[in-house]
Amino acid sequence: MTRRVSSPDANPDATGPDDALERLVREIRACTACAHVLPLGPRPVLHVSATARILIASQAPGTRVHETGQSFNDASGDRLRGWLGIDRATFYDASRIAIMPMGMCYPGRMPRGGDRPPRRECAPLWRDRVLALMPEIRLTLLVGSYAQAYVLGPGRVEDRVRHYRDFLPRYFPLPHPSWRTGAWERRSPWFGAEVLPALRTAVHALL
Repeated sequence: MTRRVSSPDANPDATGPDDALERLVREIRACTACAHVLPLGPRPVLHVSATARILIASQAPGTRVHETGQSFNDASGDRLRGWLGIDRATFYDASRIAIMPMGMCYPGRMPRGGDRPPRRECAPLWRDRVLALMPEIRLTLLVGSYAQAYVLGPGRVEDRVRHYRDFLPRYFPLPHPSWRTGAWERRSPWFGAEVLPALRTAVHALL
């Protein structure tokens, strides 16, 4: 049986069980709610399907993701895929793994460097509507502080990652896989020794 996955090229006249999600994805990709404050203009990036069992709730696209329209298409994606123990083909198979950032457009740079936080307007506008059309999600990876704060409320990322068992089987908190995390990993050997094996087991069980 062929699985249909929402994409920017989805047929607007298609009929089938994924139609509602495909229509919603087209609506999201046409969103201009934050256009007046986005330095590169709106380009919502997400990869979803009605059959995905894993959801990666990330932060917001960087410039390379904005340019290519492909989530985690950068060094942070390489690090995240390494944590998960999966290849690019599996990672980008939206029929199994959905990716939806808290802010779907590139938010711009801070005056002193680093990307701005995800736009606060985005998740309340779209997140619940998308999740309602993805009934097969069994595990959500909460990648970084913004995803964790939105879903779990205030708290320290390191504490949540260290105590990941408290959030299973529904959620698995993770640090953001930026270049800065490399130094943190070297200072935190428990992450590689304890957390990553459990993460890979949880993810592979659902693929």
